[in-house]
Amino acid sequence: MDLELLSELSVPNHTKILLLVIDGLGGVPNESGRSELEQADIQHLDRLAQESMCGLTVPVAPGVTPGSGPGHLALFGYDPLRYTVGRGVLEALGIDFDLQPQDLAARGNFCTVDNAGRITDRRAGRIATDRTVPLCEMLRTIGLPGVQVFVEPVRDHRFLLVLRGEGLSDRLTETDPQREGVTPLPVRATAPEAEPTAKLLNEFVSQAAKLLASHEPANMLTLRGLAKRPPMPSMPEACKLRAAAIAAYPMYRGLAKLVGMTVLPTGATFADELQTLKEHWQEFDFFFIHFKKADAAGEDGDFQAKMRALEEVDGSIDDLHALQPEVMMVAGDHSTPAVVAGHSWHPVPFLLHARKFVRLDDTEGFNERACAHGTLGTFPAKEALSLAMAHAGRLTKFGA
Repeated sequence: MDLELLSELSVPNHTKILLLVIDGLGGVPNESGRSELEQADIQHLDRLAQESMCGLTVPVAPGVTPGSGPGHLALFGYDPLRYTVGRGVLEALGIDFDLQPQDLAARGNFCTVDNAGRITDRRAGRIATDRTVPLCEMLRTIGLPGVQVFVEPVRDHRFLLVLRGEGLSDRLTETDPQREGVTPLPVRATAPEAEPTAKLLNEFVSQAAKLLASHEPANMLTLRGLAKRPPMPSMPEACKLRAAAIAAYPMYRGLAKLVGMTVLPTGATFADELQTLKEHWQEFDFFFIHFKKADAAGEDGDFQAKMRALEEVDGSIDDLHALQPEVMMVAGDHSTPAVVAGHSWHPVPFLLHARKFVRLDDTEGFNERACAHGTLGTFPAKEALSLAMAHAGRLTKFGA
């Protein structure tokens, strides 16, 4: 199933679909032999799984570790191998930056390096946004020949870098080595026409390193997802849905905006997101609501913190279910096992609860082991939306 086919088969309806994405949901066992989901007290999710169809989703392809961008795009019905987008673009859209077609955007991380320039903390201790703001103001003093330079705070240790000028290319590598104990990488061109752009970015990093040297823990930076905004078909138009997104973190608002969803203003906590959902429930047909903490804990390698995050979101499941959507999905964009301390390639637990047309399975709880035996089996995440639309009565018959 792809968006073109969904566009042909979709029919308007008054039914509602709710997608809860628990970022970094999946895990693997620690020394106890059980994963975070298996050890956490998630009685509401476990009960919902017993009343649902369950399975495991593959965000991109077997064995491929996905970023958050492709992981979410798949859940929105896009083939992540066909529709790609750089993280810099998502951060720009997420903070409502006026990104122009010729602009090159990068997602920046403040990080910590030692005296030898080796990264000791890729996220500078996850410094608060109010500490990032003055650092961005300082970086705005950097000038580069022939281009305008924009530096904007995003959230916590994250910032946005945009270069604006003629002839910029996004055929570039990142500077984040994705591990600690090594030095940041130089930006390299992957095509000859990108050589001048790589030179500009390396000059920015060089000047930034001098400015940040005395500002521990944020005494260096890395750049990721260097990209221009790609053309993207509208998910609401293709699926004939009024679609809304509720997310506290800018990147996920950017993803939703990229695919044509209405991004609803909300607060900084999941409780704020839930309140926003309730306030706008009558206005839309499809809601995407995002929970971040499980991913952050997994990336930090904190098994107990990830368990607590899962228990936190579990406490809101009954409130979500009480809204009585025709279809409610609980999914993850990827797995972030604490024992890996990062994203991984492992399939992600998934459940679909529907008020009609459901073939219930024998799943006893919401975890990796139980969902592997669910009715849905292991399937591509990009097919989740079509399953939801079918159970919500929003797809017509294919063929004669």
